[in-house]
Amino acid sequence: MTVVAPGRLEGRPPREQLSALQARIDAASPGATVEVEAGEYRGDLVLDRPLRLVGRGRPRLVGSGHGSVVRIRADGVTVEGFAIDGRRGGDLSLDSAGVHSSGRDTTLRDLEIREALFGIYLREAGGATVERCRVRGIPGRDPGEKGSGIHAYNLEGFRFDDNEVVDVRDGLYLQNASRGLLRRNTARDVRYGLHYMFSDDNVFEDNTFENGAAGTAIMYSKRIVFRRNRFIRNRGFASVGLLFQTCDDVLAEANLVADNARGVFIEGSHRVTLRGNAIAGSDVAVVLYDPAGGHRFEGNAFVGNRSPLDLVARRTDTVFRGNYWSGNDEPDLDGDGTADRPYVLTSVFDHFRGNLTAADLLSDSFAAAAIGAAERAFPVLRAVPVEDAQPLARPPSLPGVPSPDPGGARANPAGIAASFALALAGASVLRMGAR
Repeated sequence: MTVVAPGRLEGRPPREQLSALQARIDAASPGATVEVEAGEYRGDLVLDRPLRLVGRGRPRLVGSGHGSVVRIRADGVTVEGFAIDGRRGGDLSLDSAGVHSSGRDTTLRDLEIREALFGIYLREAGGATVERCRVRGIPGRDPGEKGSGIHAYNLEGFRFDDNEVVDVRDGLYLQNASRGLLRRNTARDVRYGLHYMFSDDNVFEDNTFENGAAGTAIMYSKRIVFRRNRFIRNRGFASVGLLFQTCDDVLAEANLVADNARGVFIEGSHRVTLRGNAIAGSDVAVVLYDPAGGHRFEGNAFVGNRSPLDLVARRTDTVFRGNYWSGNDEPDLDGDGTADRPYVLTSVFDHFRGNLTAADLLSDSFAAAAIGAAERAFPVLRAVPVEDAQPLARPPSLPGVPSPDPGGARANPAGIAASFALALAGASVLRMGAR
């Protein structure tokens, strides 16, 4: 067996581990199309010249179990139409994958990958396109014993469209991966739906990140846009729907952030704007560490959250304006669409609670309500007042926010966002009560 030092690329495997298809690849001229008929082909493949490898009738590539099943080592390679089986084998330190590419302008299309350490690994593969691929990880293994579904490392200019990733360590892992467009992807039953570091100028639209053990984490990045995504049902310890750690100039609009332990988490960041989102059914809607980040929350619907804000700072310059808060009972006597008084997000109970998760069990109790009433009657009790100066009296029209069911309607008509958010909130409370 060929020994490759950690951090180096897997090379051409020994002859006994090669696929019978390798001879056809070696005989192909650069730029050729190699069509593979239906059947099962055992062993690993190395694509070391620009070509199209096309499966007809979903042929099955069964790896040797010693490394990546398909190894792309040239620019301009396309692989489409295959089922790929990693046989639970390979080496995490070598990034063994169903498909591993180090070539520019790689296109991967209509692949079904299962039981590989990494599903797809793109290493310095700028210009990559991954579309309509389905990745299933290795069932029964702990997250630390398997890799990500789609891992992008040190590349620019890529597109991931309509992919599904299930039961891997992290669904999509972007590391030094910039100027990308990610649309209609789904990651569920994972550690992080989206794990994201040092990756700038990316756009996320219509994706679903669901049922993560520790939620979604976006870290050390700039100029990111999120539109019409679902961040739902992330309920592990300290999970969060949408987390920004040391990120600048972020726009999140028309997203559904629902049924998470923490809805939105912001720390060490600057100029994060959330506009027209539905944030619902979470233990805490917003966790905010930044005293002077210049963040803005405008036109969002906050529905059925146990607490609107956990402010882990003595003050903040974050602006909350024109949002709907289901816990706000102030009237709109003049009928202008906004409540007659500002809505105070922070409470003495939340201040006393701090980060004690166990105190969530008391958040709906008579004692918590009594503290809130005393706070409103005697404002001197307020620890750090944070207000929405113009809270909406009615749920806003959020036609761009997606349905909580990825198979449902793509968007909700006016006024519907709060209704489905309340339904999610009710389900969340019932489940927590049963624990």
